[in-house]
Amino acid sequence: MSRIPYVPIDIAEPAELVAAIRKRRGGTLLNLDRMLLHSPGLAGGWNAFLGAVRTGLTLDPKLREIAMCVVAVINGAEYEFIQHAPVFIRAGGTQAQVDAMRDPDLAMRDAALFDAGERAAIALTAEMTRKVRVHDATFAAVRAQLDEQQTVELVGVIATYNMVSRFLVALGVEPE
Repeated sequence: MSRIPYVPIDIAEPAELVAAIRKRRGGTLLNLDRMLLHSPGLAGGWNAFLGAVRTGLTLDPKLREIAMCVVAVINGAEYEFIQHAPVFIRAGGTQAQVDAMRDPDLAMRDAALFDAGERAAIALTAEMTRKVRVHDATFAAVRAQLDEQQTVELVGVIATYNMVSRFLVALGVEPE
């Protein structure tokens, strides 16, 4: 149960902000949005920033969603995992990979299910999420797979979705 009640699903004000969030979400508000709308300033910044992270990067969407799913598992943010596992599959992932990401430590070593770039992304995500600091070898494995821009974007995605998961968990945001 959420720790703070969600704003009503039919919230209309602030109209411009609610419309922008609905547009990004395909017409609906998620529970996350309904929690964020308690603070219009936070909701507006979040919507713009997360919109850019979701749609404005050169990073392979499959790697982006791997990072989001692994952050979710490590931080116990089931809401986040439920939202992003289907997006990962639409980006070319498989259900077997989704299932494997439930144990990131095994997934980062599973060469049968994940290619070298995916395993490097899982390892980077796990280290950044658990320890913040990243070992040189982990970073080198990512750099062997990604250019500078993609590496910066992957790090940014991991950092961003650690923020998201912490918000979800702390406030008890429930899956729809």
